[in-house]
Formats: sequence, C-alpha cells, structure tokens
Amino acid sequence: MKIKVEINGQTYHVDVEDIHVRPVIAVVDGERYEVWSTTESTRAGTSDSAARPVISAPQTSLPAAGSSTPTSEQGDSQLTAPLPGVIVAILVKPGDKVSRGQELCTLEAMKMKNAIRANHDGIVETIDVNMGDLVSHGQALMTFKE
Repeated sequence: MKIKVEINGQTYHVDVEDIHVRPVIAVVDGERYEVWSTTESTRAGTSDSAARPVISAPQTSLPAAGSSTPTSEQGDSQLTAPLPGVIVAILVKPGDKVSRGQELCTLEAMKMKNAIRANHDGIVETIDVNMGDLVSHGQALMTFKE
C-alpha cells in the first residue's frame, strides 16, 4: 500500500508491505523501517491507545567516500531519527550494551510516542541528543561501537 504522510510541512512517500505480518515493513522515501506494535493484540475493536506503533531505526548504510561519518570497518555506527519530533525519553547511557530490537529512546511526533529501537547489537558510545530536543529526520541520535 502506498501512502503520502505530511509531518511538520514535510511530505513523505511511504510504501507499507503486508500490515498483517509483524514487524510491519514500511519504506519511507527509500529507507526501510520495521514498525512493531506495543501490544500483541491487533484485533478489530481494540482502542487506539492499545495499538500504538513502535518504529525501529532503518538499517545503517555505509557513508559515501570522503564522508566524515565513521565506517563500519572502524566498528562504529550511528542511529538517526526516522522522523522529525521531540525526544521524550532516553533509556540508555554511554557504555550500555544493547541488542537488536531493544528500545533506546522515545520520540514524540504528532502526539504519538514512537519507540526507537536498536537495529543491531552493540555498545552505546555517545548520546547525541538530550530529553526535550527537537530533532529532524535523519539527525544523529546515538553512536554505537559494535
């Protein structure tokens, strides 16, 4: 299913794969995201608060040649904001060991809280945002050492 979503005046083209499979796969402007339900129940009749989506970060891609971003060869990777919003919770600190799918922080966008999850195992090296920060799409949130 293809849809257009507008957030803070920015239009995103979203291609959603099978909505009955977990996680739901959504491709936003060419970037792939996994969307997890915070509850197991997805039956008709559940309240909106019982079925809020949880968005995980996209798979990290290698930077272009000459980029200042560390390469995977150096063992570092970066978690970026999947959409613009406000950081309302940070659940890890530098030095914490995290595993794929673990919730790292919460980003509020359009009055919805989105759990930002680790896309791979690693160790948090830096936290690049603070609670209350307004972040834009693609902005660095954390850096990891694998």
